[in-house]
Amino acid sequence: MITTTNPATGETIAEYETLDRNGIDAKLETATRAYRDWRTRDVGRRTDVLQKLSELFGRHEDELAKLATTEMGKPIKQARAEVQKCASLFAYLASDGPAMLESEWWELGDGGKAEGRWLPQGPVLAVMPWNFPYWQVVRFLGPTILAGNVGVLKHASLVQGVAAKLEELTLEADAPEGVFQNLCVSSKPIGDVIADTRIVAATLTGSEGAGRAVAEQAGRNLKKVVLELGGSDPFIVMPSADMDQAVKDAVTARIQNNGQSCICGKRTIVHADVYDDFADRFVSALKDIEPTDPMDEDCELGPLSSEGQRDTVLDQVAKAKDEGCTLLFGGEKLDRDGAWMTAGLLTDVELGSETGTDEIFGPVGQLYKAKDKDHALTIANAIPFGLGSAVWTNDDGEREFFANGIEAGMTTFNAVNGSKIEAPFGGIKNSGYGRELSHHGLHEFMNLKTLVYPAD
Repeated sequence: MITTTNPATGETIAEYETLDRNGIDAKLETATRAYRDWRTRDVGRRTDVLQKLSELFGRHEDELAKLATTEMGKPIKQARAEVQKCASLFAYLASDGPAMLESEWWELGDGGKAEGRWLPQGPVLAVMPWNFPYWQVVRFLGPTILAGNVGVLKHASLVQGVAAKLEELTLEADAPEGVFQNLCVSSKPIGDVIADTRIVAATLTGSEGAGRAVAEQAGRNLKKVVLELGGSDPFIVMPSADMDQAVKDAVTARIQNNGQSCICGKRTIVHADVYDDFADRFVSALKDIEPTDPMDEDCELGPLSSEGQRDTVLDQVAKAKDEGCTLLFGGEKLDRDGAWMTAGLLTDVELGSETGTDEIFGPVGQLYKAKDKDHALTIANAIPFGLGSAVWTNDDGEREFFANGIEAGMTTFNAVNGSKIEAPFGGIKNSGYGRELSHHGLHEFMNLKTLVYPAD
């Protein structure tokens, strides 16, 4: 049995029966049958489903947003933005996706030609987290439908209502039964599901530990896997930056999704020439943010996703203080029902320390002073992660320096870092491998089959 809980109140929302071995087997068999048919459908049939999904997400925006807010505490305005982004991705794939499936051609030295044809491979398992409960599934689901594959979802226990709703909407969009199914299970049987011969590949968004476990099982069974794991992204501010906007976006980066985003700035690194001014304004702005009801349209910071997640962050704050870090303010549990805590900010963090290298998945940031751009780059890269990054500078030379120097899968200039539907997204180092979104994400689980045609 899986129980979902409202993190804003601590109240039980619903209970869900988990599948036993026979139930899992039935789901995988349904996926296999569905794939045999779905792979033969023309691209127009697949894009029709994608377009209908886009329309359904738009039509049910408010309902879907409220469900996410209720299950994991996301501020309602941000939940609506997430639903809108999903609708945009479906629409983008419906319109631009067919061109991504066109064959590639090469002239051969012997006068012949070779064709690279993109073909589906089969059922793909997705293991997804709770922090963006629609978006992280949809960026797998959309390409799966377009490719002619089928998807099996193991969603986070916290958001089983969202998982069930996603399957319901996919069927409502006229996808055949089995093209996308929710696997309501705990994490325990997932290793066996990956090993099952009916699953051809797996994708996971989650923690570094979960990524290692999935990659190990996939490797043992020679299955391809895409991993989007943790991040402790740098947010670098140089003297040429627009300070007003940089401060505003630094705050957004730290508290967006209640501080529970892999790619938002967790380590704010500021050049010494502007450090004092920036720090005063940054600290003042963060201090002014009060945790409020996530259903409130003006909410900027709601509860964490669960009391367990809140306690994990509090333990990390305590560990940081033990290591000699300075807690400038906040980072404290609130005396109310639910998973509430205040925003906080740490300084005097030693590079290479546990605090300096771990990801804090909550509204507690770290502030660093950099002597120059080289020192800023050293701080940025002094972690085992490499997912996203943001750099604030209006100097072309500095932009090139950081573009080539930061060890990450993505760098955004003069804006809050975030995934874009048209551009590839993913990390390096302990943040995983493989890419999602754009044609790169679409092709990850497709077979690039080479067809050789001899010269006439």
